[in-house]
Amino acid sequence: MTQKLTARETLERALAIVPWIASQGGTASVDEVCRRFDLDVDQLSSCLSTVSMVGVYPYTPDALLEAFVEPDHVYVNLPEYFRRPLRLTPTQTFGLIAAGRALLSVPGADTDGPLARALTKIISISGAETAVAIDIDTAPSDILMSLQSAAAHNRQIEIEYYTFARDVWSVRVVDPWRVQSLEGNWYLEGFCHKASATRVFRVDRIRAITVLGSGFQVPAELPPLDVFPDDAALPRITLDLTPAGTWVATQYPVESSLLLDDGTTRVTLAITAGAWLQRLLLRLGDDAVVVTAGPGLEHTRARASRRVLQRYLK
Repeated sequence: MTQKLTARETLERALAIVPWIASQGGTASVDEVCRRFDLDVDQLSSCLSTVSMVGVYPYTPDALLEAFVEPDHVYVNLPEYFRRPLRLTPTQTFGLIAAGRALLSVPGADTDGPLARALTKIISISGAETAVAIDIDTAPSDILMSLQSAAAHNRQIEIEYYTFARDVWSVRVVDPWRVQSLEGNWYLEGFCHKASATRVFRVDRIRAITVLGSGFQVPAELPPLDVFPDDAALPRITLDLTPAGTWVATQYPVESSLLLDDGTTRVTLAITAGAWLQRLLLRLGDDAVVVTAGPGLEHTRARASRRVLQRYLK
């Protein structure tokens, strides 16, 4: 029986397949596409059905993207609108870079193809390579495929992992139960022998993986992947964000978001690590005002400033 892709997996594959076929002159054999993107024919048809009605106003046939499967070949035709240069705002530019790099992490995506070359040009023109830090959630395809293979064959792994909250790298032995895409990121869930407990790891924060010789048993039932568990005991912080800082409400899970009369947006976040909050407040600068802060978070901005100053003086 064909394994059904999730809605997110279907969209991610579709957005990787379309530009690749377009770069091949608009057509490719069904066998080649299925082999390259690790799909069967039914999954391929499902992926392309999600983009067959994509287009722009007034949504007439000539303004819609054409993508369809015939017995032997797949055809993609991009309408003229998609071939014209766009004028992007800075926010749209960085969003495009983030989305493009996420698509390049999908197994089968052409990391040297038109999308990759276009991103290189956009980054160069926009000056994004000079930014101090850009949080773009991508998963290296070689690591992602190694994780998926280890999980499929119940092989224990050793990973070198970056813990964002503590700003440290560590080596861990993990029983990889499953690898799953959720909310735009790839995650590894399994039993971590270092912590002696179940853990969820962001795949884009794994910089090395070694498949070990030992195997393991997957629990009989795995609950739905819960990346952001609801914990009433976590401290909360409420921020008033200027329009330039409202990206926080879309990039991170917020518990509430309210547009105020003065144009600022008031958001409340549950905080699991003070170091992460320090980095967030430093990035926001004057675009965020702390309204209320839970226990232990009251002087986060001051601590962050002292931390940066200490590094500067070293």
